[in-house]
Amino acid sequence: QVQLVESGGGSVQAGASLRLSCAASGRTFANIRMAWFRQIMGKEREFVAAFSWTGSTTYNEDSVKGRFTISKDNARNTVHLQMNNLKPEDTGVYYCAASANVGPYNYWGQGTQVNVSP
Repeated sequence: QVQLVESGGGSVQAGASLRLSCAASGRTFANIRMAWFRQIMGKEREFVAAFSWTGSTTYNEDSVKGRFTISKDNARNTVHLQMNNLKPEDTGVYYCAASANVGPYNYWGQGTQVNVSP
């Protein structure tokens, strides 16, 4: 089992920055693959960014290219999502996800709300 706890959401104006954090526990951090997803009202949950097993990063280029950065702190078993130049269309609930194998992400946090006003 992997437990995930997100933090760092909030309400900001367009152009501002937020940093989301996801603390993982329950399994060795190096043995789990982690990602960020988001759900915007009226839309299906979408992929935002992730670490692969090799440590490389991938992003949803269409929506967050050049603005969001995923990083991790192995000493604190934490993954971060730095979000810069936020736009109103980034408003939604952001979820941390994890997988202990090559299959789909099967562990999810409770989500953290991000609101971006014009």
